[in-house]
Amino acid sequence: MGANTRLFWVLAGFFLLADIAYTVWNVVAYPNPDATVPTSVFRSPVEWVGTIGLFLAAVLAILIAFYIGRTHRGQGGELPEDRVNANIDDGDAEQGFFSPWSWWPITLAAAAATVFLGVAVGLWLAIIGAAVGVVALVGWTYEYNRRYFGH
Repeated sequence: MGANTRLFWVLAGFFLLADIAYTVWNVVAYPNPDATVPTSVFRSPVEWVGTIGLFLAAVLAILIAFYIGRTHRGQGGELPEDRVNANIDDGDAEQGFFSPWSWWPITLAAAAATVFLGVAVGLWLAIIGAAVGVVALVGWTYEYNRRYFGH
């Protein structure tokens, strides 16, 4: 996490520098706004969309760097990703339990595809897909309440 924190701080600095360079470049390249534009429209040599976009990218990088840094400090220890002598198995955490024989995820994916197809083709197909999706979601949630392959 320490490397990620440094990476995002570097990205924040890059975006801030790019924002300043972009704004200065626009002011230098286009010193006089278009004179044909009516006076009721705000005229400025600054191109605001790019300037604000780069500034917000810098703010986002600062937020991510701050969050990752605080999380790393709050853990109180060194993560395997930050150690040079760490093995791959050191960072291998439990990702969850997945049923290798379960057909419910495939059924749920087919139901979602049917709903999206129904949005394009006709509402009746989306309703059928939603009904199958509810059945698949309930089946997937409660498949272990009836033991393995219980009927």
